[in-house]
Amino acid sequence: MKSMPILPRLAYFFVYLHPRITLNTRTFELLNSRTCTSMRQLLEYSVKPLPTVHIGIVGLGHRGLKAVERYALVEGAEIIALADRDPQRVEAANRLMEADGRPKGREYSGADAADNLIGDADVDLVYICTEWRTHAMLALKAMSRGKHVAVEVPAALTVADCQALIDTSLATGCHCMMLENCCYDTFASATRVMVSQGLLGDITHGEGAYIHNLDDEIAENGGLDNYWMARDTLACGGNAYPTHGLGAIALHMNLHRGDRMDSLVSLTSRGRQLDGRVNTTLIHTVEGRTILLQHDIGTPRPYNRLQQLCGTDGFVQKYPLPTVRLKGMDSTLEGDEALSLAATFRERGVSEWIDDGVAKGSPNTMNHAMDSRLVYCLRNGLPLDMDVFDAAEWSAIVELSTQSAARGGMPVKVPDFTSGNWQVLREHKFYV
Repeated sequence: MKSMPILPRLAYFFVYLHPRITLNTRTFELLNSRTCTSMRQLLEYSVKPLPTVHIGIVGLGHRGLKAVERYALVEGAEIIALADRDPQRVEAANRLMEADGRPKGREYSGADAADNLIGDADVDLVYICTEWRTHAMLALKAMSRGKHVAVEVPAALTVADCQALIDTSLATGCHCMMLENCCYDTFASATRVMVSQGLLGDITHGEGAYIHNLDDEIAENGGLDNYWMARDTLACGGNAYPTHGLGAIALHMNLHRGDRMDSLVSLTSRGRQLDGRVNTTLIHTVEGRTILLQHDIGTPRPYNRLQQLCGTDGFVQKYPLPTVRLKGMDSTLEGDEALSLAATFRERGVSEWIDDGVAKGSPNTMNHAMDSRLVYCLRNGLPLDMDVFDAAEWSAIVELSTQSAARGGMPVKVPDFTSGNWQVLREHKFYV
């Protein structure tokens, strides 16, 4: 092996000693060719442009197959490899590829399917759509093999694994982005523009949630024991799925870009297994803002992500009734009037991809904008919309809320994953 510069050598030793990771020869070469990043650089990290992003998808259940379908509409990306333990799912994914006139992807199935895809030398980006419990493990493996990572939510289930994602991204120079599609909601995008224009004044409080009754899905999957999402939620005891509610708020409040989460308290209500159980988590930031999150998949409440943001001069919410009241307005707008006003606020770097999804007939413009932005940034050598710190901070709420709820709502500190660099950047950006 060639002699490595001092920083990549230190990075190599960190990753080599990490119990979850094994480096290979290609990773040595990548570490030798890339400039090893500092923690500060990782906050605004970019890599050499990839003219075409070659993607390998791991996990071809419902969400994975949807990703295969979506990428037929994304420019500059090619799905070249598909992996799942079940060979029938891999075949089903390739049938979708063929139906759209795309070349079939390399097929990996069986117990070693994920490892074999991660080892595919032609894959640039490993797109992880497996069960929650495997997200961090696969992301760590992929980065250790020199692959960029896009991972479904949550990216990890423990604070230790959240920290490992950051440390491994730092050591290998590989991106790790969590696929939080709700950040690309049209109303959330409009809200960011309102905030940037000062129309809400000083942001003081936000509310987000994942309220989605899953009784039908549980029944379709043969009961609670056979449906991993509900089963893992029951085992969690806290907020098992915080990122849909937290993601957009975190960008509104510029978390780790001028503010950061400092502590939380969490309580979970009584219930009959999942029925009636509701987790409520309240987060306090260093700058004195508050964030309320709820998780509920077992009550009859209608679907709701809240998407509420309060400031000294204004208030907006998407659920349960779209509502806008901004500085200078004589009255509050609700329903279609609120949505019509929100549609006039266009966000550079996001709105055009939402338009692109509409023009191409995408069934979900949030997902289309998310995928298209990811590929756009990789092709142009730009920092990604959501960095590895976002993935760690938002995902850490799973374990931290569980700890607090188990202690009857006692306060729990939120780690500073930036190691004191949370004020280096002053705002969130969608780079263009």
